[in-house]
Order: sequence, then C-alpha cells, then structure tokens
Amino acid sequence: MTGTIHYPHETPPDQGEAIEVTPGILWMRLPLPLRLDHVNTYALDDGDSWTLIDTGFDTKKTRAVWHELLQGPLAGKPVKKLFVTHYHPDHIGLAGWFQTNFGVELITTRTSWLTARMLVLDEQSKATPETLLFYKRAGVIESLYEKKKKERPFNFCDVVSPMPQGYTRVQEGESITLGGRDWIIRMGNGHAAEHATLWAGDIVLGGDQLLPSISPNLGVYATEPGANPVFEWLEACKRLKKYASSSQLVLPGHKLPFRGLPLRLEQLIENHVGALKRLLSHLEIPRTAHECFLPLFKREIDENEYGLALGETIAHLNYLYSADQVTRTIRFDGAYEYKSKIIL
Repeated sequence: MTGTIHYPHETPPDQGEAIEVTPGILWMRLPLPLRLDHVNTYALDDGDSWTLIDTGFDTKKTRAVWHELLQGPLAGKPVKKLFVTHYHPDHIGLAGWFQTNFGVELITTRTSWLTARMLVLDEQSKATPETLLFYKRAGVIESLYEKKKKERPFNFCDVVSPMPQGYTRVQEGESITLGGRDWIIRMGNGHAAEHATLWAGDIVLGGDQLLPSISPNLGVYATEPGANPVFEWLEACKRLKKYASSSQLVLPGHKLPFRGLPLRLEQLIENHVGALKRLLSHLEIPRTAHECFLPLFKREIDENEYGLALGETIAHLNYLYSADQVTRTIRFDGAYEYKSKIIL
C-alpha cells in the first residue's frame, strides 16, 4: 500500500456548532446512543438556502440539536433540500420530520426511499418466525435465543420518523447541482444497497461507503439470509477506486474528514480479504456462525454488539459459501455448520 491518510481537522465540531471544511460546506455532528456515538451531517450553501446531507436518528435529543443548528450556524436562510446517502436510521431518521415540518425536498436513491418507507411501516412486537429461524440456523446459544424470542425487537420506526409520500430520485452517473457545485452520483454497495456517494472535483461526500479508521458493518439479516454483501462491498471499493485521488477531501458519515482515498480504499478491501482468510483457516473444523466471532473481530463480542457481529459473520460465511470455499450442513439442532474445502 502506498500513500498516507491525512486529517485536516483533528477536532470535530461541538454540539450545535459547525466547522467550514471547505468554502460553502459546513460540517456538523449529531449524537447517537450507540458505541459509535455520532453521525456527521453537512450543510451545503445554495446562496439563498441550505442543502443538508443526512439527518441522524429521530430522537428528542437529535431534534433539539437540529434546533440549535437551525438557530445557530444555519440561521438566516431556510433548509430547502435534504440529500440522504442511504437508508440506515442514523442517516435517514429525520428525513420525514424535515419534509413534514420544513417542506424540504428529499433527494435519495429509489432503493433507499422504498426500503426506508417499507421498514418504517413494519413494526413488530416480537421476533418473527423468520427471524427465529435465522437465529437457529446461526447457532445462537439457547439462553440468548430464548431471550430474543421473548423481547420486543428493534424496530426501524423506533428511531425513524414517519415518511410522507414523494421524493426526488438520483441514479448512478447522474449529475446534480447542490451548494454551487456539480456533483456526480456514484453508487456504493455492501454496507447498504445503492449507497449514494457524491463527487465534485476534489470534494467527495462519502457517507458510510468511504470511512476513515473504521470499516462499516456488512450485515446479513433474516430479510435476505442468502445475501452476499462482502462480495458487493469488494466490487464497489474496486470500482470507486478508479475515481479516487490523494488530493480529494472526503467528507464521511462518521469520524473525521480525510485525504488519502486511494490508500483508504485499499485498506477497506484488505480488511475483509484478511478476515476471509482468517475465517477459512478457523473452519478447518466445522463451526456455526456463533462460533466464528473471534477470527473476524479479534476480540470477544458482548450482548450489545451481538446482532451486528452476527450479521457481519454470516456475511463473510455467505461469501465463502457462494465462492464454493466452504461446505454448509444442517446440524442436529437446526444450526448450519460450515467447514473449509481449502486448507490454508
């Protein structure tokens, strides 16, 4: 790997404040009640109004921070447009709130809008049969399985406001003018289907597709248990690398703005290539998904992280299974066991 990664701003903006990272673009932060405790948002100056990039969760605290921002660094002109990079709750959570209360135009991909609008309407009071089968196939231990069976699961609508009808669609390769710049839309994949990134000269709005210092979650869930997001992620990273240069300032969905995108894309690829190699070696004897955390994450996984870790583990197992590098059989208790066909 060649090149370096450079952080022009080593300190993020305080709550309710903004940093101008380049002329006409403000960087702000919103709180998340998670281990990753923030999400970045950006305001693009359209002259007589603002365009926002992503929104944070729909919580009382996040709404309060937005009121601080609207009365502080964004005061003096209205927000007219909102561009959402992808449908995950920390990015689209308040889109409906902005549409309903401020008349904002929502701009996103069709996949993001349809998925978010479907999920916000799909409230479940208990785990579905499909989810329980998913846990069973993953080899989740009995005590945790019984707990998941009884408790109310996380619902998208818990942190995403109701979404009204109507949005503006963007597609791969299109040009869109926001904040006085002409941006090219280039789609990522793997972390979220049809994840939009925006490229204008030496500025890139990367969402969660282009993060520094951490890799976004690549998860498989009961809604699509055979999905192969690791394959999709690797393809997207290789494709986007063609457009990357070391001079570009990347404005990511989390962590700090950075330069050094070619190197970062190499790292994001190698992160998962290395994980697949470790997992394949671990599967010299048959194991369930639940038994594969350590080689992937190199540490123990607690209950708070379990769901994301399980989804990412199955994603890597699905990659190996689709590539015909492991076998998969159903154990006596209904769990899938995976075993390497290739000994490293």
